[in-house]
Amino acid sequence: MVLTIESELPSIAANDHDSYMLFALSLAEKSIPKSTNFRVGAVLVDEDTNQILSTGYTLEIPGNTHAEQCCLDKYCAMKGVPVEDVGNVLPTNAVLYTTMEPCDRRASSNVPCTERILQTQSGASGGIKTVYLGVKEPEIFVGENTGRRKLQAAGIVCIHVTGLEDEILQVATAGHKHGRV
Repeated sequence: MVLTIESELPSIAANDHDSYMLFALSLAEKSIPKSTNFRVGAVLVDEDTNQILSTGYTLEIPGNTHAEQCCLDKYCAMKGVPVEDVGNVLPTNAVLYTTMEPCDRRASSNVPCTERILQTQSGASGGIKTVYLGVKEPEIFVGENTGRRKLQAAGIVCIHVTGLEDEILQVATAGHKHGRV
């Protein structure tokens, strides 16, 4: 399987957090609606150059994958490094946009997204510095999500991009019994 980012990347102005979140939401819409997960989109950006480095969405890669996981795995594949070494190839001011707070616990055996983001700090770049998130994870599958607190405790800035919560939750919960939280 060849992992690539979107062939048609939008042109988004630097620090236009709303537009980056809308782009992440458009990625989330590509995920298959299921009752057992949230549809989430993620965009990895070099904040210094305003370049989109990678994208991801829930279930984009086989194996019950989350958006942040797909985004980071695809970036590593493009750079030709194992996922454990992502912090060595990220730009100095890498930021991540994700429509939902990164998970801190998984019902599956996959590594939680919070841990994946924290692992980026072990490399030469210092890892992802900021996570922009659209909504807090609803307490449906694993209870309270402490991902944001763990990221902040490790020095990663977490910023809530407001204004799209209803749209994000509508997309995230498509396929759930009631279609939204």
